[in-house]
Amino acid sequence: MKTELIKDILTSAPDGRTVTVCGWVRTMRDSKNLVFVQVNDGSCFASIQLTFDRANPRANAKIDAIESAISQISTGASVRATGSLVESPASGQSVEVVLETLSVLGQCPGDSYPLQKKATSFEFLRENAHLRARSNTFGAVFRMRSQMAFALHTFFQERGFFYVNTPEITASDCEGAGEMFQITTLSLEKIARLGIEKGAKGMKAEDAEKLVDYSKDFFGKQANLTVSGQLEAETLATALGRVYTFGPTFRAENSNTTRHLAEFWMCEPEMAFFDLEDDMDIQEQADSARRYRHVATRRRNSIQARIVYRSNRRTRKTRRRI
Repeated sequence: MKTELIKDILTSAPDGRTVTVCGWVRTMRDSKNLVFVQVNDGSCFASIQLTFDRANPRANAKIDAIESAISQISTGASVRATGSLVESPASGQSVEVVLETLSVLGQCPGDSYPLQKKATSFEFLRENAHLRARSNTFGAVFRMRSQMAFALHTFFQERGFFYVNTPEITASDCEGAGEMFQITTLSLEKIARLGIEKGAKGMKAEDAEKLVDYSKDFFGKQANLTVSGQLEAETLATALGRVYTFGPTFRAENSNTTRHLAEFWMCEPEMAFFDLEDDMDIQEQADSARRYRHVATRRRNSIQARIVYRSNRRTRKTRRRI
């Protein structure tokens, strides 16, 4: 059966249709007769609730399989669930899934999974970077970043620009834009040992650069990570007319402030036959918030789902007003 995204299910009508959900367990509450499982698939901020009533299960529910799966579930486990989409009697959520089948695709022992229901600091997430996307903050950041990149591409594509990929490894320092990260296959340890040996034999410090033979390096010359794709974009613009780059760039300034990034993504448009007024028009259009309204439109389902999630402490009337 086709799997549906939770962001779409949360904004659907509770019409009793059968839905299949795949995702990762955020929380589970198992009382005497009722079981509640919160599952998130990453498509939006909110999770969907799976319910199982031991005293009154669905007629076609596979009870033994569901009970077996429940005994294996813990926070972080991946599951596949099928059930009926019904209106939720609880405040804070409009729909829920009444279980008919439930299977555990991957167990996640609580004693080895570091992300639990309690709050998690950024410092802790840095130490467990492979799991940080499962946190609310980073999940929201990556989803919004995806929509912002889509908006940027849409803006330029609608204006006749071509998206071009420029090299990340380069031998040029684009207009001295910043300190560069050097790339080499030469053994720095061997060069250091050779320097000590040559120094002991009387080599002067100003001649030390002669010890580095770039002809033996992978590229045959000094190479670095790019600080800008502008040079390549300028040449492409003389053939394609209007181009833009959007990719990673690197700066090696030794600064540890919150405003310094060693790696970031940068957009650089280049246009042929544009005068200064044309340049300013593009800049002003790109800066205008009106041009990115479709970001909010495309995020509407996710925002609505987040409102549902946040409304656990609000009344239904308040949620409808929002």
